[in-house]
Amino acid sequence: MDSLNGLLQTEIWNGRTLGDLLTLDFLAGIVGNVLAALVILFVGFFIAGWAKRRITHISERYEQLDDTLFEFLGSILRYAIIAFAFLFVLNTFGVQTTSVVAVIGAAGLAIGLALQGTLSNVAAGVMIIFFRPIKNGDFVEVNGQMGTVKNISLNFTELASLSNTQIIIPNSEVWGNTIVNYSIYPTRRAEWTFGVGYGANLKDAEQIIRDTILSDPRAHKTPEPFIQVNNLGDFSVDFLVRVWCDSGDFFAFQADMKRKVKEALDEGGVDIPFPTRTLLQPDVEAGKKD
Repeated sequence: MDSLNGLLQTEIWNGRTLGDLLTLDFLAGIVGNVLAALVILFVGFFIAGWAKRRITHISERYEQLDDTLFEFLGSILRYAIIAFAFLFVLNTFGVQTTSVVAVIGAAGLAIGLALQGTLSNVAAGVMIIFFRPIKNGDFVEVNGQMGTVKNISLNFTELASLSNTQIIIPNSEVWGNTIVNYSIYPTRRAEWTFGVGYGANLKDAEQIIRDTILSDPRAHKTPEPFIQVNNLGDFSVDFLVRVWCDSGDFFAFQADMKRKVKEALDEGGVDIPFPTRTLLQPDVEAGKKD
């Protein structure tokens, strides 16, 4: 009996003995704290989700705002609200949150030192999202990879290549390298070089090239197209042609005009030369005498 009484008087937690912990009042308090914690977590997650949706909907209402930036801000706000909800839960159970925050800070420093490479990607991701050199839907070339931006997260940037394969690039390699953004401006200037024979009428050849390209609805009449003789090559007189078009039409327009101009020059009787080589036959008889 004495041993049982001694066991019940043993201090277990926060100055309370085992006998105190077995009382109905204490157990009711524990159940109440658990229910309160569940309510706090439910309300916290609900408010976090609602706040994130409100932030992201701002960019949906205004086309000039960047969706990626507001998605990032919404995620930051959501995680912050959830973190505060967990601190309230700990406070409900009597845990001193000041010490918890200090422990989390120390652990964060240790983790940061261990994950320097990952954190550099996160830092680069923040810079990309805030300064927006690229955004979702842009057609870009980054670190030697070309494709359409599908997603920009804190750790990596996802591209879809021309063959629709996924390309994952760490953000540190995106931010630290040259970025070529083909979608940033509404118009681009297409460029070709067309060669004609030295015996061709240059005025007629220039008119054929001009009429063929400008008859395409994708070609812009202003600024004025540039069509001039640019080079006198070994086999041809070369015309340099530069015409503006919409950025979305650039690749197809540039490819189509190569064929159309060639066919137009053939139809107009303009010679398009190609390199030739004359092979001299050896003097067989001379070879026999030698």
